[in-house]
Amino acid sequence: MKIEHVHAFMSRDKDRPRVLLSIRTDDGITGWGECYNHGPDRALIPILEYLSTFIAGHDPRRIEYIIQLLMQQTRFPPGALGLAAISAIDHCLWDISAKALNVPVYMLLGGHARDRIKVYAGVYTAPDPDHARDEMAALHEGWGFSAFKLSPYRIDIHANRWGEVVRTSAEYFRELRETVDSTFEIAFDAHAKIFEPRQAVQLGNALAPYDPLFFEEPIRPENFEAWGELHRGLKCTLATGESLYSRFEFLRLLQVRGCDIIQPDICVVGGLLEMRKIAAIAEAHYVTVAPHNPMGPLATAVNLHFSASQPNFRILEYRLPNEKAAANGARVLRGQTMGDAHYVVDPYLPKNGHLELRPDRPGWGVEIDEDYLKTDRYVHWERKVPSRPDGSTAYM
Repeated sequence: MKIEHVHAFMSRDKDRPRVLLSIRTDDGITGWGECYNHGPDRALIPILEYLSTFIAGHDPRRIEYIIQLLMQQTRFPPGALGLAAISAIDHCLWDISAKALNVPVYMLLGGHARDRIKVYAGVYTAPDPDHARDEMAALHEGWGFSAFKLSPYRIDIHANRWGEVVRTSAEYFRELRETVDSTFEIAFDAHAKIFEPRQAVQLGNALAPYDPLFFEEPIRPENFEAWGELHRGLKCTLATGESLYSRFEFLRLLQVRGCDIIQPDICVVGGLLEMRKIAAIAEAHYVTVAPHNPMGPLATAVNLHFSASQPNFRILEYRLPNEKAAANGARVLRGQTMGDAHYVVDPYLPKNGHLELRPDRPGWGVEIDEDYLKTDRYVHWERKVPSRPDGSTAYM
């Protein structure tokens, strides 16, 4: 079996561009993968076209060899765009390898360590606890969600005294706990907006009495020692890792005991192969894995197979793929994270708050609508960088 053709597609998911990749072999098997959405997504197409010249003619089942070849070809560690491109290639190779044997990908990873995958949903725009209650109830009613993630901030963190930011956040969480089903798990994503670790400790400890599922990425990722200090000062579970790129970076984070849960992104770190190595290092440090997964339904499929086979998996981030796919669920409210990706014909949808495995479906277990992808659906998107009252840019 040889790699015969590599093709990248530009699509969209609401206001976000999406880059998908197909690799076809000489015996007609096609594998699919998805890149992470970093922003300059048009830049991924020439990178993928360039990388394809190194893998043409190779046996796609030699995944370790091909990924190492691409990594070494860059000589220096590749950055965000390079790793996003390599991630999609990795996904395709696993998909092909499993389809060649007519088995799900997780069967190549030692089989499934669990029968279903627990997921959580984002509820980001609820202005008060009553709205949050209604949105969580709708998600619970329709798809069985019992775990959710929110933003902790209730007021502008740059225009208000920090003590007031902490007070309003804690008050919101207290009221939320008194309002929603007591069995619900609630996480908070601080989006790396806090520059000073001491302030992150203050906010996390103010939320701690109300039992957050985890407090996610309050500070920037670069200073690993600062994460160790932050973790030691917190009284709640700390999660991070979506902005890290390799097992070497995660090793540094874990060596300083910088978190309780890691959140690598399978579309960022170089793919499933690297994701497994990262998770193994975390397992040796008694740390669990909750994959970062804000992408489309193909990325969710890839994450499902990783999560099914990984012993120290904790929970998977999930967004409903589109309203049509979710039509059999409950009402859709404004705060629910709903995508608009139609390139996956049969996306994984939650049942009782979990994604079910598809043991009778080879590869990733989903069908891609290639005709849909043949029309370039690119949409420009750029990050909204916040400003402080003095006019300087703030972290996001």
